[in-house]
Amino acid sequence: MRRPLGMQTLREILLPLGRMAVFVVGAGGVFSALMVVLALLCRGSGADKFLLDTQGINIVTYTLANLPQVLIDGVTLGFVYAAIALGYTMVYGVLEFINFAHSEIFAIGAFAGVEFLIAMDRLGLLKAAGPMGSYMYLTLALVVSMTAAGGIAMLIERTAYRPLRDSPRLVPLISAIGVSFALQDVIRLVESLTTGQFYRVIPTFGNFDARIPLFSIPTGQDSTLVDIQVKSIVVIGAAVLMLVLLNFIVNATRIGKAIRSVAQDRNTAALMGIGVNAIISFTFLLGGALGGAAGLLYALKFTRIDPFVGFMPGIKAFTAAVLGGIGNLTGALLGGIILGMLESFAGAYLGTFTMGAFGSEYKDIIAFLVLIVFIIFRPSGLLGEQVSQKA
Repeated sequence: MRRPLGMQTLREILLPLGRMAVFVVGAGGVFSALMVVLALLCRGSGADKFLLDTQGINIVTYTLANLPQVLIDGVTLGFVYAAIALGYTMVYGVLEFINFAHSEIFAIGAFAGVEFLIAMDRLGLLKAAGPMGSYMYLTLALVVSMTAAGGIAMLIERTAYRPLRDSPRLVPLISAIGVSFALQDVIRLVESLTTGQFYRVIPTFGNFDARIPLFSIPTGQDSTLVDIQVKSIVVIGAAVLMLVLLNFIVNATRIGKAIRSVAQDRNTAALMGIGVNAIISFTFLLGGALGGAAGLLYALKFTRIDPFVGFMPGIKAFTAAVLGGIGNLTGALLGGIILGMLESFAGAYLGTFTMGAFGSEYKDIIAFLVLIVFIIFRPSGLLGEQVSQKA
């Protein structure tokens, strides 16, 4: 019996929201429990004595007091990684190759959106905008980022990938790496000719840098304030909205059914009247638009970008896609959240537990160690391969 359209729409909206909630709560709970166990094991150690001497609290109290803030930061970063990882996993689901140029598509989206906001700031429009106006300009910047990144992704597919579609898998992979380096230099060339600057800083406008206090945690004679930046709420909200819309497009629309058909069997889909080339181009458009939006959200969160800004987030998003199960939309979401949590917890606690021997800069190494471990012991990822969820 065919499910009513309204019920199907509601299901495809509520189901990903439920998955996100489960993933966030589950990953947060596991990492929090692990940190508490490590803190208990470190009682009486040099790290514990150092905290008692410098801050007047033991290592368990320190760990518990910082957990809520670390969780907030991990969720914010995790959703950014998830949005980028979905671009990787959609292309892999359809063509079964890794688009290593996706990290530069992310960078193009970041630059397009930031340059738009800088132009609006020079015209005095951002400072004149009220609270609602600032969100309107940010939304317009997101549209610019998604349009630029999606358009470049389609162009890359048409010129660099489509002619090599029937070649051995190594050939388009090499092409993707070449496109990645070429786009980095294109960004540098355009910026040097138009602005003469290597770094770009997103303008300060609206109330995005404001912090909203949530609650305080007593720590001996003092207390630790837990708050969240407005821009963190914006990043999480925008990422959640994009992920829900993507899930709806892939699973509840005719073009989404066509994408899944092409992902399952291109030749059979062509025999059924589906325009394979058009569907693959649309997949690149969709994945590129997500990557471009993630680029602007990343710039909003971390304020400064450069032509190589996409490299590290792109590699980590690829790690997230592999962690969850490459080619699996739900897996990309899970992998992004887990990796964001892992990086946030490592950055916050690694230096404390090791008494500064390993600082927060080692969080990147941990992400790549996770990738190596999963490639060795579970190359299919946490969720394995689920054909029904392939892009």
